[in-house]
Amino acid sequence: MLKIAFDPIYSHPLPEGHRFPMLKYELIPQQLMHEGIINSENIFLPEVLDEAIVLLTHEPHYWAQLRDLTLTSKDQRRIGFPLSAQLVERELRIAKGTIDGCHYACEYGVAFNVAGGTHHAGTNWGEGFCMLNDQAIAANYLLNNKLASSILIVDLDVHQGNGTAQIFENESRVFTFSMHGANNFPSRKERSDLDIPLPDGTGDDEFLSILSSTLPRLITQQQPDFIFYLAGVDVLASDKLGKLALSKEACKARDHFVFEECIKHHIPVQVSMGGGYSADIRVIVDAHCNTYRVANELYF
Repeated sequence: MLKIAFDPIYSHPLPEGHRFPMLKYELIPQQLMHEGIINSENIFLPEVLDEAIVLLTHEPHYWAQLRDLTLTSKDQRRIGFPLSAQLVERELRIAKGTIDGCHYACEYGVAFNVAGGTHHAGTNWGEGFCMLNDQAIAANYLLNNKLASSILIVDLDVHQGNGTAQIFENESRVFTFSMHGANNFPSRKERSDLDIPLPDGTGDDEFLSILSSTLPRLITQQQPDFIFYLAGVDVLASDKLGKLALSKEACKARDHFVFEECIKHHIPVQVSMGGGYSADIRVIVDAHCNTYRVANELYF
């Protein structure tokens, strides 16, 4: 069964000016239901994550500042959201949804978080609309509970997963792979285990060629027993914040290839959706829904 963690943002008021970028989290499940790919049984609303699990990844002082709403104005500007109890709760539920998704992925092969992909959050900072790093938290949860011993994080968002890279820089059991726009946010990159920075305007053929020659090699080398996939659609040519030039068809082919590799090697995969900032919300939703469509075709 395809299991999807629903984004809880709609139970809370949104910060002024952030309605549009958040709208996709509501529309993606609606579109999938309209197409008959999912129904209410496929969707779950995560609980609030226990802070003890947060502290496996984030430093106590940083977490306390989030929890107690005492982050400085400068640190809040770096995140991009005005800090509120509702948004901290949302981050906790998103991270719990990714953890729950790991369990579902082990059962069904794949599971999704309609939000997540908060890869700019490091051990002691938030950045780029990311406060808590959901996939890093889930990876540490798996390691701490001996549910995985070798993890591969495949980050194909247009932005480097700088927070994820920093969190796992000294953790040999987690291999971080980020293929991203070289000249895009964040301005200060961290060092992933493998970074592939792409020049502006990289198109379909080059992107898919690099991915197809890289991912199988990493799986062979690392022998992961769990994969996290960050499936951002800000790689599209239409994206306002990305500088790459992929078509929706190539973005779908990217997802197909990642899932095929996971299936071939019998590796469960948890998917967080990451970024997507095209001017037309329909383009964003359709590109994200392609990831679900492909998974549904291949797994179910």
